Amino acid sequence: MLHCLHLSAGSDDTAPATFCSRYVQTCRYLLEREAGRNVLPNIFSGMNGVNGLVRRAAVLARVITGKMDLSAAIGLANIGLGYFGGRLFALGEADLPYAIHLSPSGDDPITGEVFAFRCCPVPPFVTYFRFDAEGKKQPDVPIFSVRHPSYLHDFAITEKYAIFCDMQIVMQTLQIVLGSGFPFGTDARKVPRVGILPRYAASDSDIRWFDVPGFNPLHTINAWEDDGGDTVVLVAPNVLSLEHALDRMELVHSCVEMVRIDLRTGAVSRTRLSAGNLDFGVINPSYLGRRNRYAYLGVGSPQPMVSGVVKLDMVKKGVDCVTASRMYGPRRFGGEPIFVPAPDEGEEEDDGYLVTYLHDENTGESSFLVMDARSPDLQVVAEVSLPRRVPYGFHGLFITAAELRAQKGKP
Repeated sequence: MLHCLHLSAGSDDTAPATFCSRYVQTCRYLLEREAGRNVLPNIFSGMNGVNGLVRRAAVLARVITGKMDLSAAIGLANIGLGYFGGRLFALGEADLPYAIHLSPSGDDPITGEVFAFRCCPVPPFVTYFRFDAEGKKQPDVPIFSVRHPSYLHDFAITEKYAIFCDMQIVMQTLQIVLGSGFPFGTDARKVPRVGILPRYAASDSDIRWFDVPGFNPLHTINAWEDDGGDTVVLVAPNVLSLEHALDRMELVHSCVEMVRIDLRTGAVSRTRLSAGNLDFGVINPSYLGRRNRYAYLGVGSPQPMVSGVVKLDMVKKGVDCVTASRMYGPRRFGGEPIFVPAPDEGEEEDDGYLVTYLHDENTGESSFLVMDARSPDLQVVAEVSLPRRVPYGFHGLFITAAELRAQKGKP
């Protein structure tokens, strides 16, 4: 389900708000709506025990009787959102993107291109691809140097490179095929590494891999080139409690690190930017793939519950780069913060606002929070009460009025 809040200034300087929630019409949703119940197992919780066996048998029966088409994907489109080529897409890792259309009434920011990848439990385990500014997909670039089914949830882009993290979190192919047990696990013998591929590569022949022991980021924050292009810098939260990364998220602790890779010598250095349990990091999107100073992250207590947001100053000296914070209060939790540049495109990187959905478990009420991204305490400048609860989610997206108007026709 998508939740959308539309804010627009009225002619009398008021700011009317329109809130709506809609299900994404995925193949899975339509199948289960017709059946009137859950049909497909959940990849994280519905593949074990007797109930899992019953569901797998029911799915097999539907396939045999022609009531279900295996070519139709089975994802939920509930992980994140992307806007490019004049269309808004709902995304999920187990499915194709779903184009959606927002009614006004209810990517690389410089080039307009979109860069993406897919991972698979069978070779090629990782495939890189991109879309041009018009939304036309370019040829796939299989990365055959990834020799085992690693779990990749995110990657980074610089002006010259695409950066992949080959982690110790792996897909367990046999369990996925058999539908028995948890589909992801950890490989303690594997040494994590970072792959740097030319951004417009036609094949993976030019990818370079650098060992970075103990570096297992589920998300990246930003990356850029330094030292005249001789150094690549990657900033990301590193998952420390690796054995619980996906199945027991409440036990996960992630610390933000800056990794510097010298492309001339192959030397890798790492700097911890904060010891706090931080994830779901965002930046001013105008600085994506380019050197930036500030990052904003959710405070896990525990993950994926977000009890507040902090601002990191990545050039700050010392053991901790936290320069501002805003905690939401007892039993009040938000989602991933989103940075919205100031409408007048201020000269400073942090000229803008942080927005997020907030839920108060004391009262059962939800709201939309707007914070000043420049203020020393991330001051709240507005809070919009919502008519119903907004469930905790993963990733979100802010769309400008111009993008809303520029949407192409309904898919």
